[in-house]
Amino acid sequence: MADIHKNVLQLEEKLNQSLETVDRKRSEVQVIAVTKSVSIELTKAIVQEGFRHLAENRPEGLALKQEALADQEISWHFIGNLQTRKVKNVINRIDYLHSLDRLSLAKEIEKRAEATISCFVQVNVSGEATKSGVHPDELDEFIQQLADYPKIKVIGLMTMAPLTADTAILRTTFATLKECQRKIAEKALSYAPCTELSMGMSEDYQIAVEEGATYIRVGTSLFKD
Repeated sequence: MADIHKNVLQLEEKLNQSLETVDRKRSEVQVIAVTKSVSIELTKAIVQEGFRHLAENRPEGLALKQEALADQEISWHFIGNLQTRKVKNVINRIDYLHSLDRLSLAKEIEKRAEATISCFVQVNVSGEATKSGVHPDELDEFIQQLADYPKIKVIGLMTMAPLTADTAILRTTFATLKECQRKIAEKALSYAPCTELSMGMSEDYQIAVEEGATYIRVGTSLFKD
């Protein structure tokens, strides 16, 4: 079984190294434990380590974990593609959505949500056909259109970097998202403050943090054997 405590210590050490490199504080980065393919036992173990932000990518997994952790104060994140037809099963169970990428999804959220939802707009910075997300050139227009949906609050942007060991490509991807975020934040839109950056996973979170990530989504690093 995974040594969760050891994995957490390793993650914190690497995270702090990156923060120190760019003179940032630990309080500026929220680590989200991605529990999407993890047992309830391991999920409880990560909560015991002090993690209070958990992420799932399927409605079924979300419901299962929430039931098992009903006695805990958890902020729930939904990552990955959310099908429009499944919005009704998810949107009132979560605190953050990391994959808002189309108006049809925004319309369904507006229809189903009982309260305002904190959303990250997913941006396809790398341009890969296999990835979802709004193209950077179309981001401004998309953000403007979201003004019509009062239950959506755009707190930031999210991207997934290419699967590559080339640090230059990763750095450019994250820096591009940071620049997109900065431009939207400058507009000071009440419905889209866009102060946050959800970027970086187990393989690349150190680079993401150096480029300004405020939320990192980590699974493998925490739950590895």
